[in-house]
Amino acid sequence: MMNRISTSLLFAFAFVFLVGCEPWGEDKPFVFDAPWELVDAPAVGEEIRVLLYHDMEGLAGQDDPRTFSFSKPQYPEGQEMLAADINAVVDGLFAGGATVVHIVDGHGSGNPDPDLRTDLLDPRAQQVFRDEYFDAYFDLTEDDVYDAVGVVGMHAKTGSGGFASHTYTLGIDFLLNGQSITETELVGLSWGRANVPLIFASGDDRLENDLRTMPWIEFAQVKTATSASTADLRPVDEAHADMREAAKRAIENLANAKVMKVITPVRTTLRAVQPASLKLLEGVPGINYGEGSATFIAGSMQEAYDGFVALVGVATKNYVRLLYENLSAHPSGPEIMSAYRDSLFLRWFDVESERWQPEPEETSATPGRGHGYR
Repeated sequence: MMNRISTSLLFAFAFVFLVGCEPWGEDKPFVFDAPWELVDAPAVGEEIRVLLYHDMEGLAGQDDPRTFSFSKPQYPEGQEMLAADINAVVDGLFAGGATVVHIVDGHGSGNPDPDLRTDLLDPRAQQVFRDEYFDAYFDLTEDDVYDAVGVVGMHAKTGSGGFASHTYTLGIDFLLNGQSITETELVGLSWGRANVPLIFASGDDRLENDLRTMPWIEFAQVKTATSASTADLRPVDEAHADMREAAKRAIENLANAKVMKVITPVRTTLRAVQPASLKLLEGVPGINYGEGSATFIAGSMQEAYDGFVALVGVATKNYVRLLYENLSAHPSGPEIMSAYRDSLFLRWFDVESERWQPEPEETSATPGRGHGYR
């Protein structure tokens, strides 16, 4: 998930507390303070229905960040890698006993169409589409629709040193009850609301390390991260074989899976690192800001997520600083900035004079085009 920058306004926080989350690494033992509780997955019937999320940063054979960005000429190559990974996992899920497999786009490459090409998808699987764009992580969660979920092509969390590691979007770290989490754990917690376990994941070695909080899942490691933009690759055929077997085992061992339920009230923190920033919240009454983080208390996982998304909308406003840096170095920069300042004044004058009204917000998309993140 890369380009998920909310335009939501920051809501008023009823209770706010500052928390810290001490980092850990190979030289420090992992301590899990249980920001959520684990319960046994419910028994399944004759059908085993699986929802498979995909991202694009944790693909087999991928060591070029340009392959997951729609604007780059390498993107079609990334689409082929994505389909190959998904098809390997789909094959394993059906081999393990799954009867229904649905695929949902959880990336956000900037492509107005699905990142996954339907013509390359295993015909036994079906993509999730709606008449409107939707939040793939939270809008799909319903009771008695799926029996398990999995993720393909995922990435490690912000600060993990993984290939294209981030959380939600650039420069964002998401903490629940003091625990920094990955998007994979976020999916698990969202579906925990419907008593559905997350059973499979694929990605790099740093993501596997991040997911020690979920020891029941079957994980397929496809590459070793050497930096945020480089990786040592496993042979693709070997990685796909492991993905098939791990997906198969995930279904066969479904009875041993755990459901993740967040402990409430939820102490929710967004920590921003460059290029994001929450510094503009410093000094705002009622906002608990400190050391680059803002914290609030939510009554449910949905409230925690909604507040997090709103804070992301604030933190990512700092991206514009990079735009200014580029403009200042461009020969046309002064002219562009002058036109920008003139536009601000003209908009002010027009609004005050009632000559301008905002256009209605887009509430729906072309029927059949809603596929998750753009």
